[in-house]
Amino acid sequence: MIQTAALFASLFSVLVPAKMWFAPSQPDNVEVKSKGEVTLVLTDFQGKPLETKGSADVAAGKTVDAKTIFPALSTLGTYVLYAVPKGKSLPDFEGTPLVIEVRGQKDGGTEPVVTRVEPLDYAVIQTQHGPMTAIFYYDVAPNTVENYLTLASQGFFDGLTFHRIVKGFVIQGGDPLGNGRGGPGYSIPEEFNDRPHEAGVLSMARSNDVNSAGCQFFICLDYANTKQLDHKYTAFGKVVDGMKAVTEIANTPTDGETPTTPQVMAAVTVKPVTAQDNPYAQIMHVRR
Repeated sequence: MIQTAALFASLFSVLVPAKMWFAPSQPDNVEVKSKGEVTLVLTDFQGKPLETKGSADVAAGKTVDAKTIFPALSTLGTYVLYAVPKGKSLPDFEGTPLVIEVRGQKDGGTEPVVTRVEPLDYAVIQTQHGPMTAIFYYDVAPNTVENYLTLASQGFFDGLTFHRIVKGFVIQGGDPLGNGRGGPGYSIPEEFNDRPHEAGVLSMARSNDVNSAGCQFFICLDYANTKQLDHKYTAFGKVVDGMKAVTEIANTPTDGETPTTPQVMAAVTVKPVTAQDNPYAQIMHVRR
């Protein structure tokens, strides 16, 4: 995975973190590369603005320690940092927001151990039935989201298929072998969470081993049938636009659970969120 400040410089027009990982003793330095003065706004992952300590106004070209402005960044949680033009308010913002995740120990401790900073991205899955736009649950499945976005950005899914269709249940894809037995050569730990497996939700396929997920994922079709998957599979995102394409794939004729016509993902493209292109607005309540 590419994890350098140079990557951020190429991705962000406004907020450029000094690096992707910060220790608790280090400042969460972010450079503001705006055309004019901005106001930094931090929200939780549902879009609720959080309190500041002192002024959050930052001049163009200045580097600030976000942790000194926002006390919440000293506590565990997943946050989103925006650069809002001076005098305006959300949902107006410049550039791409940053996801700031303050992590603790795996054993459930409450003390911060490390802070990870990354762009707020979404993905577009291109199919012969049209595109599907997917957003991701950074707050409850961060490692799964990172794995999926890394694979997608490196072209892993391009040309693969939805090889399994269970009508009224799921469409499943992302297998390089196309038969349900392939993987990326590694597995990732489960991140079971409270997000329901409702229609459109992306979740990781696995074997009987709860920590066996890798690259295969499925999209849920009907919560009446997929509710049984809650807390047993890792829900990590949701299709928020393009459910017509999901439905058309789900209605494809099958031989058992295998589509008689290959259902190809021409490409899965990772895109940065902007004020003009923000699929997260409907779950974060950051709306125009």
